[in-house]
Amino acid sequence: MPSLDRLRVRLTLWYAGVLTVILVLLGAGIFVAIRHQMARHLDASLKAATAAVMQATLIREVERTQTRGVADAVAELHIPDRALYLFDADGRPVVPSQADGWIEAAARLAAHSGAADMNRDASGDREFRVHAERFTGGMGAVYVAAAVADRMELEEEYTTLIATFAAAALAALLLVAGAGYLLVRQATAPVEQSMEQMRRFMADAAHELRTPVTILRTRAELALAQPRDAPGDTAAFQAIEREADRLGGIVGDLLTLARADADERKVVRGSLYLDDVVSQAVAAARALAERKGVALVVGSFEEAQIMGDAGLVERLVLIVLDNAIKYTPAGGRVRLDVTSGDGRRSVIITDSGIGIPADQLPRIFERFYRGESARSHAEGAGLGLPIARWIADLHGARIAVASDATGTRVQIDFPATV
Repeated sequence: MPSLDRLRVRLTLWYAGVLTVILVLLGAGIFVAIRHQMARHLDASLKAATAAVMQATLIREVERTQTRGVADAVAELHIPDRALYLFDADGRPVVPSQADGWIEAAARLAAHSGAADMNRDASGDREFRVHAERFTGGMGAVYVAAAVADRMELEEEYTTLIATFAAAALAALLLVAGAGYLLVRQATAPVEQSMEQMRRFMADAAHELRTPVTILRTRAELALAQPRDAPGDTAAFQAIEREADRLGGIVGDLLTLARADADERKVVRGSLYLDDVVSQAVAAARALAERKGVALVVGSFEEAQIMGDAGLVERLVLIVLDNAIKYTPAGGRVRLDVTSGDGRRSVIITDSGIGIPADQLPRIFERFYRGESARSHAEGAGLGLPIARWIADLHGARIAVASDATGTRVQIDFPATV
């Protein structure tokens, strides 16, 4: 089914595309949030480094009063990946003795305003950030502590995060594409089955309709080709009428199933007595049984109240009775029972007919299906039992069929009314 395969591929691509958009938007939001958090973490670490410079300066001032002692304290202080500076109140470097101009500018700004943060682009796509903060020593001298960090460490972490997320996203896309295709196949399996059933239905319908139409055309052509003869014309018209009735029956059944599939059949539900409805079906089927030479026997006939559509329930029983009579040889017997008990209301139809082979039982409710024995013993298009199944499903009823060489037993269980 090329069209269905294309649909599956398109749906899979849609799933993957939607997930890609979601991952991109989610990833962008996460990256922005993490980048902001990393920048805050970097600033916090720079503030902690400047605080360490302040602390070391204050401690050394207590131990030594000379400026050289303060300088030694800062020089001895070591924080990994951080460059530490100490400036005087005018923003001149104390330790180390020299500093880049942009760092001195940050120190002078901090000396004036109390604190300063500044970024600096360097060669090789590198970027540095400084945090400078003014403080007063224990001896009353004013200093500026500064700490510098390479922002590349932030970018490296960020790049690693992006690479990790991209790998995970790619793996997720591959898994979604594979799993999505499997889910699409599973989801479209009923569609494929329906399309296959529709094709088979149309082919079977065309086959079943072609035969009576061909017979009608042939008989009409023969009648027109013969000289007018009252008895012959009557026989021809009667044959045409029979085929027209058969054709009308097939078309009517097709229309019923089409309306059932489209859920267009109006169902008039109400409280009814199954025994009353069954008695009407028996009366309608009795003429067929007498014409066939089959005894139609009514056994147990208990009062059984159900909820449903009386017309559809009667048709359901009549379809099963009609099949039982058709496939029972002359001299045989068809028995019908109506029982009530165990929370259900049942119609049981038993015949002494030709039976249904075990390998054909699972298919008897398929549209247009007729086993070889059925084709040779009775006319029909194979639409009766599918209609019966639809009516049963509509009423929450269950049809159980058991058959062997001695006959067939069909039991229809309706739920009891509360």
